[in-house]
Amino acid sequence: MSPGPADAATPAVSAFYDRFPYPGDPLQDGPPPGYNWRWSYPCVSSACTGRLPEEGPPPRLLDAGCGTGVSTDYLAHLNPGAEILAVDISAGALEVARERLRRSGGARNCSSLRLEQRSLLELEGEGPFDLINSVGVLHHLREPEAGLQALASLLRPGGLLHLFLYADGGRWEIHRVQRALTALEVVGDGDGLRLGRALLEQLPDTNRLRRHHEQRWALDTAADANFADMYLHPQETSYDLAGLFRFVASAGLEFAGFSNPEIWDPARLLQGELLERARALPDRQRWALVESLDPDISHFEFFLSRDPLHVSTWDSDEELLSASGRRNPCLWGWPGATLLDPDLRPIELDDRELALLKAVEVAPESTPIARLPLGWSPVEQASVARTLWSRRLLLLAPASGRSATDM
Repeated sequence: MSPGPADAATPAVSAFYDRFPYPGDPLQDGPPPGYNWRWSYPCVSSACTGRLPEEGPPPRLLDAGCGTGVSTDYLAHLNPGAEILAVDISAGALEVARERLRRSGGARNCSSLRLEQRSLLELEGEGPFDLINSVGVLHHLREPEAGLQALASLLRPGGLLHLFLYADGGRWEIHRVQRALTALEVVGDGDGLRLGRALLEQLPDTNRLRRHHEQRWALDTAADANFADMYLHPQETSYDLAGLFRFVASAGLEFAGFSNPEIWDPARLLQGELLERARALPDRQRWALVESLDPDISHFEFFLSRDPLHVSTWDSDEELLSASGRRNPCLWGWPGATLLDPDLRPIELDDRELALLKAVEVAPESTPIARLPLGWSPVEQASVARTLWSRRLLLLAPASGRSATDM
């Protein structure tokens, strides 16, 4: 299907990505390396609501602005049996995406997988979707608000939308390089790529723009497509935190949390009395404080929902013991006790934690936590399960009309 210019920037952006298919990650045979929990629907549901999705038909996933298919590849491998629609306005990027999915075998993991050349503004009738992924896309529209409203209309009730948008604060140097290249009439083509790299190489060693690029972005922009996307893009918008929340409100959506919450924890910046004061602030004031203190935050990544979400906290032993569990699929090193967690941080499991996760792994699906054959007291069983859940190693599904006293 040939895309029409649904957004004023579509022709220029489509041509840009035909010239520089993005992201520039290399193709490989077999599944993609590692994992990214943000592309696993069960993990996303647990992160936003505290629990697994309700049982039902295979989840329907939309990759809105899939580019060369890196995100689509992970969606296919992390969500077995899902129905996936991946769209992009660039024929060149989609050609790479199709080859990526062919070589990885991703399509064999899905009940259906469609990769189509379409604008995310032209998907009426394709919804509803359980999870929509749109990473680095809306900020390249001339009217990002229209894009967000279009995606909001495709969400099912209870569905989740994952977005990645540029942040003003951490792109100060990038914006200055972009303006300099524009002033020099350098555009997004092969010559522009050569001149853009030359600009950063010719600046004095002490120049802040050169130092920042070399220290922070040189590796990320080694691929030509990635360099062009950062410095030569024809259409870009970025936000501060207040502007981000105005943007979310423009579509009537609810903020469901950052997908990198550790970045917004003031404990990585403050300590003692100042940290106590920071933690006492309401959420948005605390996040604004972090934004002020960390000028390197270059993007926002977060989840949205149509309506406020009910969040399970599993404070009740009875509710937790009647719930069933599933090991988080995004763990590196399982079934060992030394693992990388969903955020690729090293962790150690003690003997009880390892025993409970292994019991969950071999138990029939929907087995209540209370019925795992561990020989522990209910209090101990609930305590270990709660710890694993809080560390995001165990995903929990509420019982359907069942309580611990029924078992």
